[in-house]
Amino acid sequence: MEKPLATALTHSLTHSLTHSLSVRFSESSDKGWFRSLFVHKVDARKDAHSNLLSKKEISNLYKIQFHNVKPECLDAYNSLQTEVQTRLHRDQDYPCEVVGSWNTWYGEQDQAVHLWRYRGGYPALSDCLQKLRDNKEYLEFRKERAKMLISRQNQLLLEFSFWNEPLPREGPNIYELRTYNLKPGTMIEWGNRWARAIKYRQKNNEAVGGFFTQIGDLYVVHHLWAYESLQSREETRNSAWQQEGWDVNVYYTVPLIRHMESRIMIPTKSSPLQ
Repeated sequence: MEKPLATALTHSLTHSLTHSLSVRFSESSDKGWFRSLFVHKVDARKDAHSNLLSKKEISNLYKIQFHNVKPECLDAYNSLQTEVQTRLHRDQDYPCEVVGSWNTWYGEQDQAVHLWRYRGGYPALSDCLQKLRDNKEYLEFRKERAKMLISRQNQLLLEFSFWNEPLPREGPNIYELRTYNLKPGTMIEWGNRWARAIKYRQKNNEAVGGFFTQIGDLYVVHHLWAYESLQSREETRNSAWQQEGWDVNVYYTVPLIRHMESRIMIPTKSSPLQ
């Protein structure tokens, strides 16, 4: 009878000790790394992440276009695109503006990337599309452009509240578009981490804009950076690792990523971001 009793007491003590350690670990974890994920008090269950992470004081909607161009047509494509951007999309009757236009230098070759801003959100986008459908000149442009393309893709984006708004800048610069496909459900965690981390990447004015998708491929983040050269990019990125706290951001955000891609891009002559 003593052995079963001793065994029962051992199990009871083990359970109590395990429970105690579990509670302490849970409390310690909650007060430590878990709470540090959040810069502001947010509850993802009560609101969409688009409302929690985007800029509420403005209603900008962005569109990014990826055009894969036939190699022999790239020069003609750039000339045609520049003409249309100048004659149509800078017209005040159209509630949209070109933020930047680039050709991919390193990454997918013979690719054009365009970033548009619609001031006024979805109503501005709908208004612009309707006007373009009635514009015979633009319809002819689309027919001519279609002859030059292999494929095309676009996404509608919102900008993170803690990033700079992309504004025209003088060059010459090269641009890096870093694209992150996140695990579903991790956008809030990503945003709260980068709300702290962005301060480490402002020293050389390299942070141009940060966006996340609303329509198209979902849970996709785009970070846009500007550098004087590839060597400047290397030095700037290395300097971030010398700042205490940057490594913590990388540690917590890398597990959120399913896939990532980097494009080095050269602005076209008509791009406001030079």
